[in-house]
Amino acid sequence: MRQRSRRRIMRATVELVDQRGYAGTTLTDIAERAGLARGLLSYYFDGKRLLMQSATHRMMHQSLADALAELAPGSSPDARLAGAIDTVLGLAMDHPRVMRSHLALILDPDTGAFIQDPEQQQLGALLQGLLRDWGAPDPVAEHAVLRSALMGGCIGVLLPGAESPLAPIRADLFRRYDLAWDLGRPPQPFPPERERPPARD
Repeated sequence: MRQRSRRRIMRATVELVDQRGYAGTTLTDIAERAGLARGLLSYYFDGKRLLMQSATHRMMHQSLADALAELAPGSSPDARLAGAIDTVLGLAMDHPRVMRSHLALILDPDTGAFIQDPEQQQLGALLQGLLRDWGAPDPVAEHAVLRSALMGGCIGVLLPGAESPLAPIRADLFRRYDLAWDLGRPPQPFPPERERPPARD
């Protein structure tokens, strides 16, 4: 019962922030959407900020698990890692309000902090397993690098007024892990051409 209630709260949070944004969503709104008493939110989550992070981590973990489950049995480690990268970047495109709010809360110098809650730990374990299978010598350290690169990629596509196209961001990540462009869900048939500075005399 407890886990089911937590999941309902987190699902309601993502749905409402998708629609109204973080500032426009109250804990009372979330409780009503989840069909639970307002006091239960405080019992399960220590404030709106922590709830938002947990809800986003759950969305990411569930989306990644679902995407990996859809791959053909025996898919290569490269294909699985490519699918993971595309899933996280895809969430930034499909749930921009949720992902912007999540990143803004983490990066706020006054209240921000990266919360390693159970949802984040499950997501991290899944990504570390993918990196281990891919051949990372230190999957824990490489996970920290991949997490930072994915956060940077999400910021790139979400930065208001200065959004970057998805294709070059994906291409940079795929080059880092030596992944073929046609793995996963490429946003266009071919990778973008890299711009090179003119040759010096």
